[in-house]
Amino acid sequence: MKPLRSFLFIPGDSEKKLAKVAGCGADAVILDLEDAVAPAAKPAARELVASFLRDFDREAKGAPQLWVRINPFDTELTEIDLAAIVPAAPHGIVQPKTNGADCVARLSSLLDHMELAHNVTPGSIKIVPVATETAIAPFRLGEYATAGLARLAGLTWGAEDLAAALGATGNRDEDGEWLFTFKLARSLTLMAAHAAGVPAIETLHANFRDEDGLRTSSRAARAEGFTGRLAIHPGQVATINECFTPSEEEVAFARRVVEAFEANPEAGTVGIDGKMFDIPHLKAARRLLELAELG
Repeated sequence: MKPLRSFLFIPGDSEKKLAKVAGCGADAVILDLEDAVAPAAKPAARELVASFLRDFDREAKGAPQLWVRINPFDTELTEIDLAAIVPAAPHGIVQPKTNGADCVARLSSLLDHMELAHNVTPGSIKIVPVATETAIAPFRLGEYATAGLARLAGLTWGAEDLAAALGATGNRDEDGEWLFTFKLARSLTLMAAHAAGVPAIETLHANFRDEDGLRTSSRAARAEGFTGRLAIHPGQVATINECFTPSEEEVAFARRVVEAFEANPEAGTVGIDGKMFDIPHLKAARRLLELAELG
């Protein structure tokens, strides 16, 4: 399956923005029924998103996957959202304000019943929870590794709602770096995703005019082990795709590492350009080549 590098949020109540989805360049779009939509506009947004899901040409060249961010359980809108969109079979659900794996299991159970009721392929609708938006959620991130969630397709994190949950007045320092609490939530999400065997998806870069900051932070995120990123503006998509795609130089060097070990099958370490490489480097090289081939 092709890795998803960019997830672009699209307000679910904007016909104008929905009309531009086909050419947005993102690997996936998230049709938003939650924060981007005012309470009074949610019923109309629900209908608009459902109609869009039914009518969109998913087989067109370059067409993105179609995901929907629903409203969280504490709003009592979750099942209403699902009743509208499940019949139109989105690729997946972004689940906000998730307290832990049990919340994902609860959503998965609802999807089990609704897929069956609407003749949608069982298990086809995947779930990516936003796993750090409540105060309890970071303490429970390790649960995803052992919860047996077949629909789990990634983990991402959110800084803005976590700040609100903590009563924080900000989440970055004067240099624009994450404050410690948010660095911790980010790192735990990264490790939880890898422990669960699913992609780790970096949170959004809120200043959509700051291309340099987006590029720098995206490259750093990929270096740490994130495989993709959320976007809030179409102008961020190309940069995100670039940063989460292995470069020709990286691919070429990864091939050299693999070839060096293949030429010395009994060796635990090999030398390349005066530097020593061991088995973890071999595993990383193979992962990068797999990513490049899938892309």
